[in-house]
Amino acid sequence: MAEKLDDISVREEELELETEPAPVAPGGEPPKKVKRGALPPGGGRGGRGRTTTPGFIARTAQFLRDTRAEMRRVSWPTANEVKNTTIITLIAVIFFALYLFAVDRVWAFLIDHLRTLLGG
Repeated sequence: MAEKLDDISVREEELELETEPAPVAPGGEPPKKVKRGALPPGGGRGGRGRTTTPGFIARTAQFLRDTRAEMRRVSWPTANEVKNTTIITLIAVIFFALYLFAVDRVWAFLIDHLRTLLGG
C-alpha cells in the first residue's frame, strides 16, 4: 500500500485547483479596504452606478439566521450549575452587605466621638 502512495504524483496545476478558499464570516464576506479619499463605486456622482443594498426583510431574515446559528454555539449551563452559582452569589452579596454595614457603623461611631471631643 505504501508503495502505491509513493508512486502517486500531483502536478502543480492540480494543487492550485484543490486549494480551498478562506472561510467566510457568517454575515458574509468582510468589507474591502478602501484608501482614504477614494471615490465610492460609480464615481460618487449621485444615483448613477449605485449598488443596491438588501431590503429590510432580507436583512431581518439574515439577522435571524445569524442569531439562530450563534445560539447553537452557546454552551448553556446545567440546572445544577445555575443553582450553585446563584447560591455563591447570594452568599457573597450578604457577606459584603454585612461588611459594609459594619464599616459604616465604625466610621459613624468614630466621627461622632471626634465631633464631641472637638466640641461640636
